[in-house]
Amino acid sequence: MQQKIDNLAINAIRVLSAEAVQAANSGHPGLPMGAAPMAFELWANHMNHNPKDPNWINRDRFILSAGHGSTLVYSLLHLFGYGLTTEDLSQFRQWDSLTPGHPEHGHTTGVEATTGPLGAGFTAAIGMAMAEANLAAKFSTEKFKPIDHNIYTIVGDGCLMEGITSEAASLAGTLKLGKVIALYDSNNITIEGSTDIAFTEDVEARFKAYGWQVLEVADGNDTVAIGKAIETAKANIEQPTLIIVSTLIGFGCPGKQGKASAHGEPLGTDHLAATKENLEWPCEEPFEVPDEVYARYNEAVSKNIANYDSWTEQYEAYKQENPELAAELASWLKGSVEASKLDLDDLLSFDDKPAATRNLSSATIQKLCKAVPNMFGGAADLAPSTKTYMNGKGDFSKDDYSGMNLHFGVRELAMSGIANGISLYGAHKTFVATFFVFSDYMKPMMRLAALMKQPVTYVLTHDSIGVGEDGPTHQPIEQLSMLRSMPNFVTFRPADGKETAAGWYYAITSKETPTALVLTRQNLPSYANTGMEALKGAYILSDSEKSVPDIILMASGSEVSCVMDAADTLRKEGVDARVVSMPSMELFDGQSDEYKESVLPAACRKRVSIEAGSTMSWYRYVGLDGVAIGIDTYGASGPFSVVFEKYGITADSVVDTARKLMNK
Repeated sequence: MQQKIDNLAINAIRVLSAEAVQAANSGHPGLPMGAAPMAFELWANHMNHNPKDPNWINRDRFILSAGHGSTLVYSLLHLFGYGLTTEDLSQFRQWDSLTPGHPEHGHTTGVEATTGPLGAGFTAAIGMAMAEANLAAKFSTEKFKPIDHNIYTIVGDGCLMEGITSEAASLAGTLKLGKVIALYDSNNITIEGSTDIAFTEDVEARFKAYGWQVLEVADGNDTVAIGKAIETAKANIEQPTLIIVSTLIGFGCPGKQGKASAHGEPLGTDHLAATKENLEWPCEEPFEVPDEVYARYNEAVSKNIANYDSWTEQYEAYKQENPELAAELASWLKGSVEASKLDLDDLLSFDDKPAATRNLSSATIQKLCKAVPNMFGGAADLAPSTKTYMNGKGDFSKDDYSGMNLHFGVRELAMSGIANGISLYGAHKTFVATFFVFSDYMKPMMRLAALMKQPVTYVLTHDSIGVGEDGPTHQPIEQLSMLRSMPNFVTFRPADGKETAAGWYYAITSKETPTALVLTRQNLPSYANTGMEALKGAYILSDSEKSVPDIILMASGSEVSCVMDAADTLRKEGVDARVVSMPSMELFDGQSDEYKESVLPAACRKRVSIEAGSTMSWYRYVGLDGVAIGIDTYGASGPFSVVFEKYGITADSVVDTARKLMNK
């Protein structure tokens, strides 16, 4: 009798998913129909979660990495009582619905991560597991572990083809992240047909080589075998686990199951009717579910609430016995840094010696990690070069999960995806670091951070042709324009120590916006008038005599020295020049019209910008009559001072350009 009810409950997932896709006339019914048994078994019998408290700190996390199968998670959220209604399911993929085409974090209660780019969800799960391991190491006592749970993800063939999954799986195996359990919906079908056309590797052998435990379930409908595999995975805390579940895409649809046509298109009304008949579905109306099915799901929820209540009781005792530890945990779980905790005088304190902004960033990091104990980050094998190692904070490793310095290896894409998972977990202020040019590897996951409103910090050093001898492969040109083009993303390129500190202040206190700190390898001078004014994005660093200057010179980062020197030369020639430092275009654009006019008055049409990169970003500030000096080609190899001179990124270039403008 129980198996009969469970089969009906599983078929409810299949039917609801297929009906939602049919209602939208768009979507992917195949994965939800094939993966329904493993999803039901996991959510009903093994996963700790509570729809009454969806943000419970010790809940098991679930991420549908194969996000195109979103109706699977929407059906689960409806049936388990997370607030999604059948009306919401019927509005799948419609404007402003709670059931968008791919799962979106922050939009639908119960969705832990935005997924769609294949492999991104799997990688976020690795990040969540790192966050869980760190918190467990920090806050557990002999009597109670307030943080002790698993991270589950369902992946598909496409996820495992993506390179990001290989990067993340390799690191997870190295770190022995035993709380990660990935269920692989192995249906051997992609959009173009059988996976044999492009994917014939031995996945089991690959993951074993990464250090994972690999289990196999031959029949994707065998919930008993799936359940045993999940329990075996939970028992192995020394290895992450991949459970390979052989499924039939579009299971239950006689005319489409096992075919590529079941992947990414509606079944069609006739096939949907045939599916219901084949599955012996008892309801005729769309989105109708039998009462006994809801009762079965309510039974599973009740069991989970009992587990939740037991944990809550123990947590209260933990807080009574460990008040300081519990208070610190609560502070971490706020997920944000209050500005009042930061000593601005100390943060802005630097000597006047020329220094690279990567070194000035390092000095700032050392100050911040003392004030912000939940700073958790590292580099893609470049900490000595990016200067991002936190002194005295230990190394996160398989032997010590309490360390706060992360070592990602040469895995920039996975690093940025893992950072998303850490941030989504909600207890850490995370940062990652590499050379600026390799932001190209990171861009897809940086975009997801911006989309999910996750305030990840990216420390991107070696920011221009100042890399010199390393040549064009390592010299960023178009990357500044790329990052500046992203919505809900702040790019901050500071000119000296105080601007660097201001950039870090913004990044560490940001609640919803990721930040890129773009830093130099070469030394830069310091300036008397820099500081927190940089948080306005652009400000007057050296002013003119007149309210409307003869000319405005503007720059970011290392090129601020060019406009400062050029202004001195021009003033000696009787030209009233204003110097504007513009570390962040996004922050400047967010200021009031009055402030922007005070910095860049419309009456002054003679303007020159200079930046060691693409000129694209600057035209809206120099206007039709101004000139943007930059580099719209690739760099070259040579000593950095020579490369700057050859490309005209000099004070002399600014002076010559300004003279021509003044003579027009």
